[in-house]
Amino acid sequence: MKRLTLSITIAIMAAFPGSVSAAGDAGAGQQKAQVCAACHGLDGNSTGKDFPSLAGQVPGFIAQQLAKFKSGERVSALMVGMVQLLSAADMADLDAWYASQTPAPRAIGEAQLETALVGQELFRGGAKQYAVPACMACHGPDGHGVPVNYPRVAGQWPEYLESQLLAFKSGERADPVMGPIAFRLSATQIRAVALYMSGLQ
Repeated sequence: MKRLTLSITIAIMAAFPGSVSAAGDAGAGQQKAQVCAACHGLDGNSTGKDFPSLAGQVPGFIAQQLAKFKSGERVSALMVGMVQLLSAADMADLDAWYASQTPAPRAIGEAQLETALVGQELFRGGAKQYAVPACMACHGPDGHGVPVNYPRVAGQWPEYLESQLLAFKSGERADPVMGPIAFRLSATQIRAVALYMSGLQ
């Protein structure tokens, strides 16, 4: 298992050479984020499962994703219109604002505990028989992510996490690391790990 995790980690590092985002101004980002609040909440804690919470995201990740939306590397009919007028400085400011916010905790209901335990096993131990590494190898033991390429998953809407993993699985959202991992997971496993990650603090 250690050899598998090391191999995956090396592959991940090679896939994202030198991706670093310049630090932005959180105060300026707060002002610029007003237009984002309708979907992502005033402080980055979205009120609906269709829109990801951005509060407490690892520094650099949001700026990176905004740049991908703008270039067309990441596709979203909604986001493409929002990013066209953003400069690199705007993206860095928005990134700094959201990274500085506190994520709202998300609880797992008692009826969901059994499913969450399946997700816990995948998150912490992976699935060796399918060559799936532990999710925490990249996203951290508490799901807080690692700047700049590995986002925070803790406290995210489980429905959003599930939808993104399914998009990676189908190839709808292209990613050299997450694509092969999600492809090997069943829809049931994806739902379980999404639920578990959402409950991490």
